[in-house]
Amino acid sequence: MPKNSPAAEGRRKPLTRNWPVARRLRAVLLIPVLVALVLGGLRAKRSVDIWQAADDAVRVAELIRAASTYASDAIDERDLSVIPLLTGARTSDTVVQARRTTDADARAFDAAVARMPRTGGLVRRVQLVRAGEAQLAAVRADAFTSRMSGVRTEESYHTVQHPLMEISNELGFGSSSQASIGRTLYAVSLTQAAESLIRSIGTHLLVEDRERLAPGELASQLASFRSYAYLEQVGLQEYVGAGTTEDVTKLQQALAAAGERGRQRTAEAAAQAAAAGRTFVTPPGIDVMIAEIASGKPAEELAARGITPESFFAAATLGFDAYRGIQVNLTDAALASAHDIADDARRDAVTNAALVLASVLVAFLLASWVARTMSTGMRRLSAFAMEIAGRRLPALIDQMSGPDAGEADTRVVPIPIHTTDEIGEVARAFDLVHREAVRLAAEQARLRGNINAVFTNLSHRGQSLIERQLALITSLEDLETDPEQLENLFRLDHLATRVRRNGENLLVLGGERPAQQWDRPLPLVDVVRAACSEVEQYERIRLSGLPEAQIDGRTVPDLVHLLAELLENATVFSSPQSEVRVTGVRLPDGRITVEIHDEGIGLAADDFAVINRKLADPPTVDVGVSRQMGLFVVGRLAERHGIRVRLRPSGEKSGTASLVMLPDTVTQPLPGVLPDSDTLTLALLENVPRPSLAGAAISSGGQDRGDAFTDYESWQDEPAGTRPADEPPSDRPPTKAGARPRRLSRRAPRSGRRPRTD
Repeated sequence: MPKNSPAAEGRRKPLTRNWPVARRLRAVLLIPVLVALVLGGLRAKRSVDIWQAADDAVRVAELIRAASTYASDAIDERDLSVIPLLTGARTSDTVVQARRTTDADARAFDAAVARMPRTGGLVRRVQLVRAGEAQLAAVRADAFTSRMSGVRTEESYHTVQHPLMEISNELGFGSSSQASIGRTLYAVSLTQAAESLIRSIGTHLLVEDRERLAPGELASQLASFRSYAYLEQVGLQEYVGAGTTEDVTKLQQALAAAGERGRQRTAEAAAQAAAAGRTFVTPPGIDVMIAEIASGKPAEELAARGITPESFFAAATLGFDAYRGIQVNLTDAALASAHDIADDARRDAVTNAALVLASVLVAFLLASWVARTMSTGMRRLSAFAMEIAGRRLPALIDQMSGPDAGEADTRVVPIPIHTTDEIGEVARAFDLVHREAVRLAAEQARLRGNINAVFTNLSHRGQSLIERQLALITSLEDLETDPEQLENLFRLDHLATRVRRNGENLLVLGGERPAQQWDRPLPLVDVVRAACSEVEQYERIRLSGLPEAQIDGRTVPDLVHLLAELLENATVFSSPQSEVRVTGVRLPDGRITVEIHDEGIGLAADDFAVINRKLADPPTVDVGVSRQMGLFVVGRLAERHGIRVRLRPSGEKSGTASLVMLPDTVTQPLPGVLPDSDTLTLALLENVPRPSLAGAAISSGGQDRGDAFTDYESWQDEPAGTRPADEPPSDRPPTKAGARPRRLSRRAPRSGRRPRTD
């Protein structure tokens, strides 16, 4: 057996070389799929979910800490502002600094809200906070004024503090300890709020001149003072019931420390008074102060016992600070607990992910060993296939499309893969496809070349005959004097022009350009008139509103051809009694839109879609093109110059509108100086078929513009006053005073052939 035979080569390769692709894929994917299903599906996902939930708990704890600080500073602002506001010092540094602290806490709370999980409970509680914040500015402005009594001022801060305090009830994740912390935090916040109201109202009662109070306001303040003293005791009982033994011990220690600091301050104040030679009355404890104030005794009597606004505020502040210290301790504990849970969850997630990655790595190593036997053949197959599809086959098609198509080598070199597995079978199948593609491409290339050659040959022969026919008709028109015969010659001239346009369609089908080109810009209105003149029923066409612009000379012949095809469709598929309107508008970006409106039967929506697709991307020449040659030619001409053509329903009751979008590359504004009158008239009238002197004119801008189609040659050498009665004077071309119009040559200058305007 030869060494290079497929069988010998197969024996030298690993056994898996000829495995079916399905077996190879099963071998490669077996271990990763099992690992992903067992470990990734059960453990990794669960760990990641716990990690995400724990991370949410951390952000909730951060939100509760920010809310607790915000609530404490809000009611502290109220308490610190009592004395300055009641004494008229509304711009006191104490008030400004307290409000500044509260505003800073509000910004920190907003930042925590932006990071919080969007659960229903949190969103609802934050909305309550926002509602309270909306009233804070008005409370600050009206505090302790005639617009807001003292009790209302003190209780109004509750609309901000209480929703913030309630957010602590959302704490809880992983274990019951988190929920217990939330209940305990709510209880101590409630106690702190009651202590703050006691401090605020008590200070108010000691500072305010009771004779200036409104009737019943003193009784209302005393009632509120007593109720909040009772509420503080309720809050302490709730704290003891919700908290752990450790929490209760911490509160007792904090209150004892606060009492000790109070006694130290009292001793320091007594020593300072003795050194200054002043009398100092030692104030009683905070509980005695609350009882004395609640009894309703006058401020003077209370001051005699050492109960002044300053001493009472300082004593109440010790309890307020103690409760606040417990709040901070609880929020820090909740945040630390949430971080611990999140760290554990993250550790589990990383461990499980590592196991999954290790399993996938093992699977990958095994898959690499299996896939190595098949990767070489696949790469070779892909490389050869890409080379054939991207280089060999297109180059062969291009060569067969050229003049030396007969010399093209159509032999197919097989892909050098000789295995018996699926890769080898694909290579053989691709060789078959390659051979068939080469055969079909050769046939199509020859067919296209033959068709294009036929189209081009027929067009050139027809054009030559038509030019000779037009020249003969021109000579007959020059010698004819009978108006009826002259009109028949004009019609024959016009029909020959239409036949010439059909011959030019064959050039477009063959991919050729006109042999003669226009050599200079031409006004848009003249281009449209030239297109109108190539339509049989040109007298039905009305021009209006065309912008003053020039068309690039290289685009003029193709644009005249394009517009003529669209105008022909508009006149053929509409009633002979209706008009076809041609309008135009210049867009701000410099482009110009020409619209052709008819009143025909119109098209269905699906037909519009099909036609517009063909106009945007003209198909190859086939049998269908022969049935819609005009649309194919329009699409090819538009594609040649970057012109966009679309059909849509007309704005009238029926009919079709053709939109021609001319890019700024083929248009330019008219120059400030118009060309010489004779030259412009010659450009307009060259090769125009002559209708009868009484023939209808094309309307432009609402005015009669029949000068482009009036029989000027019939006026040559006519005596004055012999113009037909039905020909309006405005149809005569502008001439010098007293002179008759001279006969104009129908031949174009030698510098370049102008487009026919017939």
